[in-house]
Amino acid sequence: MEITLNHGSGGRISHQLISGMFLKYFDNPILSQLTDSAVLSLPESTLAFTTDSYVIDPIFFPGGNIGKLAICGTINDLSVSGAIPQHLSAAVILEEGFSLNELEIIIQSMSEEARKAGVTIVSGDTKVVPKGKGDKIFITTSGIGILKPEFSDISLGRRVRPGDKIIVNGTLGDHAIAILAAREALHFETPLLSDCAALNHLIQAILNICPEISFMRDITRGGLATVANELSQKIQLGIALDESQIPIHESTLGICEIFGFDPLFLANEGKILITAPAHKAEKIIQTMQTFPEGHNAAIIGEVVDEHPGQVVLQTITGGKRLIEMPAGVQLPRIC
Repeated sequence: MEITLNHGSGGRISHQLISGMFLKYFDNPILSQLTDSAVLSLPESTLAFTTDSYVIDPIFFPGGNIGKLAICGTINDLSVSGAIPQHLSAAVILEEGFSLNELEIIIQSMSEEARKAGVTIVSGDTKVVPKGKGDKIFITTSGIGILKPEFSDISLGRRVRPGDKIIVNGTLGDHAIAILAAREALHFETPLLSDCAALNHLIQAILNICPEISFMRDITRGGLATVANELSQKIQLGIALDESQIPIHESTLGICEIFGFDPLFLANEGKILITAPAHKAEKIIQTMQTFPEGHNAAIIGEVVDEHPGQVVLQTITGGKRLIEMPAGVQLPRIC
């Protein structure tokens, strides 16, 4: 057996690797929760802690670069756990021969994204490997955030109940298609940009107006299909999605049709899935829409008693379709 690209897809094969290898040896009560950030109870406060690595190809893409992606991704992992991001660390692995000019652009964008998000980069490391032993640049970022006790279980979904609405903050699949366009030199009449963005300000705003939010997760590798299945299986309730309400950019949909991709399985880097009580859903949408990252926010479904542990899509044509967790990867190295 060898590692394949599917082991990094975020789908079923990734889950098998995590549970069969990493949890086998690293298992502990904190890690076994498999949330986006580990919730750490200390004598004076509760912290959220997370780490992630970025190996995206190409390293520059419409709407961002690997540096922006690394900062935004770690901030979002902390934020969807209900935490207020505070400090980050960044480790950079460089390949011999990499352009110093390109490196400066990447580091500048990391600094700018951290400043806009209100976090500080307080620690780091740099390594250089011989030419041919890496691929330009890899970045690993870790982050710590302060977590209020009332939000400590928001990433676990323990408060999710039948009738809770499923909400996303905008169009799905844009990041993956922007990466594909950069790789294949595709051009659109209306340029399609990655949705890469830090969402901590948006998330704090909706938590302020709706502390009853019962679950949050960022929709990255594996797309909406993976996050919805993870939640459904975790809470052993069904999730009913309405295809007509799921926001997808026209260019994204067109490229998906050409290449045979399903936008529900594509990665995003500035989108989150939220569940919340039905009576607060419209207020959450209105609040999201006051932010650039939430202009296309929508209610796309609800939690139901039927088909526990499964995600069912009501299609535009009037039928129903079972949405299963993807086994592998549609596009490798998208983050």
